[in-house]
Amino acid sequence: MSDAIVNISQSNLAQRQVADGLPQRKRGVPEGLWVRCPGCHATIFRKEAERRMNICPECDCHWYVSARQRINQVFDEGTFEEWFSDLIPCDPLNFVDRKSYPDRVREDQALTGLDEAAVVGVGRVRARRVAFGVTDSHFIMGSMGSVVGEKLTRTIERAIDEDLPLVIISGSGGGARMHEGIYSLMQMAKVSAALAKFHQAGGLFISVLTNPTMGGVAASFASLGDLIFAEPKALIGFAGPRTIKATLRIELPKGFQTSEFLLEHGYIDRVVHRTELNSEIARTIDYCGK
Repeated sequence: MSDAIVNISQSNLAQRQVADGLPQRKRGVPEGLWVRCPGCHATIFRKEAERRMNICPECDCHWYVSARQRINQVFDEGTFEEWFSDLIPCDPLNFVDRKSYPDRVREDQALTGLDEAAVVGVGRVRARRVAFGVTDSHFIMGSMGSVVGEKLTRTIERAIDEDLPLVIISGSGGGARMHEGIYSLMQMAKVSAALAKFHQAGGLFISVLTNPTMGGVAASFASLGDLIFAEPKALIGFAGPRTIKATLRIELPKGFQTSEFLLEHGYIDRVVHRTELNSEIARTIDYCGK
């Protein structure tokens, strides 16, 4: 009854405002209902975008998804177990740019809900047990600091011990993390060395590249998969296309450094749509006898 009275009184108020020539208060559209595609700039209903795994229904552009969302998309429900979540970054260089490195880390921890740019663990992909790592480009551009390198290395070593196939999904636009200097660059060699041991042990490593995968990540573990998958239209490479064009002063090929361009030139093995990734991983594991 009280709700009905409130609705009637609001209606009467609106009628009086019209009669008195007063401006009426407009009912605004709630914020966050719509999102804009970064590819074609179409406006998409947010729930529809989420239902489609953040893939544009107009141009098929694969938008950013968080590390946690990727885990939910790839693994059987309730099977993922996180590893090494107690590792946290330190500040060995007392690095400061526009803000201190610890402040930047705390800011991105609050933004993403993650402790670091990488989440690692184990779970089941269509009932197949898989060791797993994923980097999140919203945490300092998914860059590889000492904690990211240590998490990935420990995961690879555990995959060797437990004889598990390994999947790493890379979303890194930052490469090695400059805030940690040489400590970050060392992670490229450390993770690559761990993968060499994994290969010698007969392990299967599936590397999945997403938009963007750049810098030291692309120059190390992301390019060392026994099979390399990539999402459609992902930007993949060491230096970005604008940097290359400004340095070399030449016109770059159309679609340069996209998944499709790199597939054509033999750098990756397959372009895999996000909706098909978990079934493609399971099929590959079966095909390779792992």
